[in-house]
Amino acid sequence: MLRKKKVTIYTDGACSGNPGPGGWGAVLCYKEKEKELSGGEKQTTNNRMELTAVIEALQCLKEPCEVDLYSDSKYVIDALEKKWAESWRKKGWIKSDKQPALNPDLWETLLLLTSQHEMHYHWVKGHAENELNNRCDALAVRERDKAAEKNNSEQI
Repeated sequence: MLRKKKVTIYTDGACSGNPGPGGWGAVLCYKEKEKELSGGEKQTTNNRMELTAVIEALQCLKEPCEVDLYSDSKYVIDALEKKWAESWRKKGWIKSDKQPALNPDLWETLLLLTSQHEMHYHWVKGHAENELNNRCDALAVRERDKAAEKNNSEQI
């Protein structure tokens, strides 16, 4: 049996105001190679940017892999690791407190992507000593700032 490629992914999202301009960043590591991804939106939320970072990173994988996902978002890590998002989907995107689950469009995409890989989830403390998490944060903040500048220039 062929062994799956082992990929490490770090992700982060940033938002100025919630909602407001936002950005996301991801770093994918495979063997000695690293790939950076980032993007932004003019009007979004922090959680949407956190989810988008993971989605964009997983969409880069061309085959089923063993993935170590690192994020400082408890929202993302807990909902995946503790299977909350799967439960929300089964209940028609309703949470256990009977409130609608937010971002069902992104969760639907993310659940499809994670089902294709052997996933291992890791929460990391944000804005701490983790070099790759800090790099993702810098990417996300840069994209957020670009989105904010674009917003400002369109309002003039």
